Amino acid sequence: MKMNCKTGLSAAMLLLMTACGGNGGNQAEQTASSVPAEPVRKVEVMVAAVSDVPQETAYSSTVEAYATNNIMPQQGGRIRKINVEVGDYVNKGQVLAEMDRLQLDQLKLQLQNDELEYARLKSLFEEGAVSQSDFEAAELGYKVRRTNYDNLEENTILRSPLNGFVTARNFDSGDMFSMTAPLFTVQQVTPVKLLVGISESEYTLVKKGDEVTLTVDALPGRVFKGRVGRLYPTINPVTHTFQAEVTVPNADRILRPGMYARVTVRYGVNRSVVLPDQCFYKQEGAGQRFVFTLSDDGKTVNMTPVTLGRHLGDSYEVLSGISEGQTVVVKGLGGLKDGSSVEVINQ
Repeated sequence: MKMNCKTGLSAAMLLLMTACGGNGGNQAEQTASSVPAEPVRKVEVMVAAVSDVPQETAYSSTVEAYATNNIMPQQGGRIRKINVEVGDYVNKGQVLAEMDRLQLDQLKLQLQNDELEYARLKSLFEEGAVSQSDFEAAELGYKVRRTNYDNLEENTILRSPLNGFVTARNFDSGDMFSMTAPLFTVQQVTPVKLLVGISESEYTLVKKGDEVTLTVDALPGRVFKGRVGRLYPTINPVTHTFQAEVTVPNADRILRPGMYARVTVRYGVNRSVVLPDQCFYKQEGAGQRFVFTLSDDGKTVNMTPVTLGRHLGDSYEVLSGISEGQTVVVKGLGGLKDGSSVEVINQ
């Protein structure tokens, strides 16, 4: 009887242990099967290629006259005649106005007498009938009178010193001119110039002669070309910018002083990788940009940090992180992470 009880007890314990062991294995298998495997994500890729990337920056500026002249006589007097109006285009040397001519006409008569006397003394000097000192004194007096006449004529018959538009007229015919304001202002608009404030970080990039393009709000659709004509040698300590003077030919005189302009300065061309916008991924809370590159086996991706350069429409210049020839994911970035399994569907 004792042997039978022990044998039954052992068999029962063995059965219990077998049952426990079997249940534990099933639980582990169930736990493992409850964690879903990461899906293989379908992506489209492209091969990174190098392109010419213009190095340029846009700035705001205002069109200015290339030169501005305020025209007036050296002293007051009555204005005899006004020949031009505001808005007229005048040529260099064109008569704009005439002042009272009384003093000029008197001096002209005196000069004519001096010319005759000078010619007579010169002839006598050549014959030896007049001493050299007398002749030189007469010659000096004649030259002084001629200089005085030329100066008075310039301040009586007012001419334009340049080609340009009359942008101001402050007196009328018959007025007594005073020195409170110029009689005329004439501005040269062929060419025009613009003063562009450029960041000091680009000081070493800008060179005299660099090509620029510009647009103005007043003339939509028009693009004008010019060049950097002068670089100012100092940097503003407040704005940390320096001025570049841009010259635009403006042969048709359509650009006018005061127009608001956007000036694009080109510094040269870089050979860089260029990728479309949708290639780039940005982690939340971080400023770093990434792209996903295809691994050598073509089955997984690597999250690669990149440094971006200029924005080119719907693409970016890549300064570092990606080399020419690498394969980059261009579509299907959603849910990707470093090491994700992928299936390329456009190869």
